[in-house]
Amino acid sequence: MEGEDVEAAEEGTWSRETIPKVLKIVSTRLSQRDLISLLLVSPWLNGTLVSYPSLWLLLDLREMNNAGNRLIAALSLPRYRHVKQINLEFAQDIEDKHLELIKNKCLDSLQNLEVLNLNGCQKISDKGIEAITSACPNMKVFSIYWNVRVTDIGIAHLVKNCKHIVDLNFSGCKNLSDKSLQLVAQNYPELELLNLTRCVKLTDSGLQQILHGCPCLHSLNLYALSSFTDEAYKRISLLSHLKFLDLCGGQNLSDEGLSCIARCKSLLSLNLTWCVRITDVGVIAVAQGCTSLEFLSLFGIVGVTDKCLEYLSRTCSNTITTLDVNGCIGIKKRSRDELLQLFPKLQCFKVHS
Repeated sequence: MEGEDVEAAEEGTWSRETIPKVLKIVSTRLSQRDLISLLLVSPWLNGTLVSYPSLWLLLDLREMNNAGNRLIAALSLPRYRHVKQINLEFAQDIEDKHLELIKNKCLDSLQNLEVLNLNGCQKISDKGIEAITSACPNMKVFSIYWNVRVTDIGIAHLVKNCKHIVDLNFSGCKNLSDKSLQLVAQNYPELELLNLTRCVKLTDSGLQQILHGCPCLHSLNLYALSSFTDEAYKRISLLSHLKFLDLCGGQNLSDEGLSCIARCKSLLSLNLTWCVRITDVGVIAVAQGCTSLEFLSLFGIVGVTDKCLEYLSRTCSNTITTLDVNGCIGIKKRSRDELLQLFPKLQCFKVHS
């Protein structure tokens, strides 16, 4: 009987102390949804995990149903009082009313928020942006990909309420105009990442304001924007810290404009897909100026030939890992071994068949 009591005591100690300690270590590598499941395992484990603040700095409701009510409920819990990241990507039922309720009921829980992902939350409008940004004074990263309801008014609320933004994703926000870019340029001189994919109302004027007002940019995505001209493209050369540049579909970009961009000597990734006016002249300028280039796409450009590859091989052979010349009919088809002779570090390459 005494042996059974000892065994029971040891088992109790194991459940109350050892298992929680082990899972506290393991939990740092689990997703938040798995963590929440662990809370139900035992009261001892629940108490241990809830008392570990760094586990509750992320609130992930991505693609969840009833995400609006879940968000409000979560932010009412003590363990989320210091949350730094909220992910609501493609949580389709999130509406302005939820963000307004959060502002009114959970204001204290958002004072440390740094990252807010509203990608695909298409029911959010300027009204919702006003509510949530007014509650997050320390936000640094804001993403509203694929939102056609937000306008320049919403961005005006953003720049008024959040003074520390360094990363903005406006991809697919088709109702933003140059006014939004003016506001960003005037208020975020430390901006590092900007995604303007398919913001179709933008013109040279707006882009130029960004290029003058945000000199710290190291990532600029202008994918599927065909309205810009060389007058704007040339000023990309002002971005001395630029590492990532996506100009896919820039049909007005000429060799002259690309030669100016080639002054961005820190460039690592350059997407020139369907920049149909480009020839060897522009690519050679890139080869000479951007000698640390790792990714280059020339997809669909019929004006380039083997000559530009030779120059790229001379200057970037030890850095390029990805090269796409698919559809470049002036560049001859090469075997894998032939390409590796030109670019020994090449890992991904696409050539026309």
